[in-house]
Amino acid sequence: MRSMLFVPGDSERKQEKALGSGADVLILDLEDSVALAAKPRAREVAAAFLRAQASAGGPLLYVRVNDLSTGQTDDDLAAVMPARPAGIMLPKANHADEVTMLSARLRVHEAENGIEDGATRILPLITETAAGLLAAASHGRPQPRLSGLTWGAEDLSAAVGARSARDGEGRYTDLFRHARTMTLLAASAAGAAAVDTVYPDFRDEAGFRRECAEAERDGFTAKMAIHPAQVPVINEVFTPSKASVAQARAVVEAFRTAGDAGVVAIDGKMYDRPHLRLAERLLARALG
Repeated sequence: MRSMLFVPGDSERKQEKALGSGADVLILDLEDSVALAAKPRAREVAAAFLRAQASAGGPLLYVRVNDLSTGQTDDDLAAVMPARPAGIMLPKANHADEVTMLSARLRVHEAENGIEDGATRILPLITETAAGLLAAASHGRPQPRLSGLTWGAEDLSAAVGARSARDGEGRYTDLFRHARTMTLLAASAAGAAAVDTVYPDFRDEAGFRRECAEAERDGFTAKMAIHPAQVPVINEVFTPSKASVAQARAVVEAFRTAGDAGVVAIDGKMYDRPHLRLAERLLARALG
């Protein structure tokens, strides 16, 4: 899982177009991109799309439901769960307990629809409110359904009254760097994928590519997109290069050959156990 593309839940045209984007995951959105009055229709359209693609072998299909405080989550789940989405994105997940609550609801829907228990994954957005950011560390515990953790800057900006999430050079200000860092740390602690947030200016390819490269450097393994044009860049940046895969294999093989060694030498450079763990993680991404 490298690229996750948001698609409005009420737009058949955009959903069909998204199938050709090359994204690993499509997120059918029932939340921010759908007006309140349009949500009932969006549920119907999203469910129909899920059914139509059930055996197509294309990208994984997730649904972003409305957050638990809205009173609309149950209606969202009732509409889409019979169509068997691969996962549910939970926005404004203010504490890991909300993920546990959603998991319990999913278990009921799975039982009612003949879906294997635990098959539906969860991807929470954990920093969209001040309370969510303050409780981000609560997500740093393993939960069986977690496919990853991700964060959001736009809703957090609105929540705290920040006029912009970025400085004059286009980089995140301290508050949003903190949100990004907490997401990365919580994902690592939970043993889940760290998914970087969207880049709103889809016309700024240079800035977008830079942000992708920085995220991959820091440990994120995937990124969300708001436009199909962003998907190829994400896939390129988050796919380990042939050279890095070869290097990782060399490190793993050197430790295998050395037996129980704590340190090995390759071409005059020393590698210790943290290098081995990093190499194993990279190979898991490349081969998984």
